[in-house]
Amino acid sequence: MRYVAGLDGGGTKTAVAVADESGEVIAAFESGGINYNGQDEASIEASLRDMLGRIGEAAGGLDRCAYLCIGAAGVSNPAVSARLTAKVRESGYTGGLLITGDQETALSGAHESEYGMILIAGTGSICYGRNERGETHRTGGCGHLIDDEGSGYAIGRDLLSVLVRAHDGRLPETVITDLVYGKLGLKSVRDIIGYVYDPARSKKDIAALAPLLTRACELSDPAALGIAQRSAASLAELVAPVAEKLALQTGALAMAGSVLLNNVYIRDAFLERLQERYPEITCITPKKDAANGAVLMALNRLRGAK
Repeated sequence: MRYVAGLDGGGTKTAVAVADESGEVIAAFESGGINYNGQDEASIEASLRDMLGRIGEAAGGLDRCAYLCIGAAGVSNPAVSARLTAKVRESGYTGGLLITGDQETALSGAHESEYGMILIAGTGSICYGRNERGETHRTGGCGHLIDDEGSGYAIGRDLLSVLVRAHDGRLPETVITDLVYGKLGLKSVRDIIGYVYDPARSKKDIAALAPLLTRACELSDPAALGIAQRSAASLAELVAPVAEKLALQTGALAMAGSVLLNNVYIRDAFLERLQERYPEITCITPKKDAANGAVLMALNRLRGAK
């Protein structure tokens, strides 16, 4: 019996699934992050050795893992992909290896197929699609400094922006002010500025404010409802070029990420906009996660290699 493994490499942790040739998952676990944009070389090496060791235990020997698929952020950079490949080989793995973008493994898991479209709105935002001719297209995903509209980071930033503009009179009073102060344990705009520009602050800290938008919308706050509408419009904007370029206007779109799955105001506004433009697109929630998507991609390549 041969086995395959799929890795979904996040910034702080990696989800792993191990399956036999029939596709039955025999083990699933988590280990450390393998993102070169956020981890140092030593910690990535340690995480890979841990994961490959546990894959070997599940398969009855690492040599019985015939194919490994790793989905990770940043691998479109050839240097990152080469470094990750080298570390996997140095860790003792000699079987088939595919290193690809995490949006591809997410799509495969969401549809249980390598074809379709996926819109991810979590800390960042990206839309990715592949049609049955093998053509691909992506929109967004270029980072919080120049992109990621409609994401958790963008929402958190917009909440903070509303707070400071309401404070100085550019906007009317808003419930967002008390919600943000309460969440952060702060009391003034000066405190907010210190918090935002602290060198230790990460984009995830700002994105962690995004759930406050739901509460503010429940209270019918005009500023909050405006953020929800703008976020929905930005997410719909991500889908249009993917659907058009790949001729997937009648296909299925998987919606993933905390913004789309948890904020009903953004999701409903997004669905309304999308259906107006593409009434034949069917929106679904992911069938499986990205680690299982990586398993599917590994199995497809293993079977194709027979």
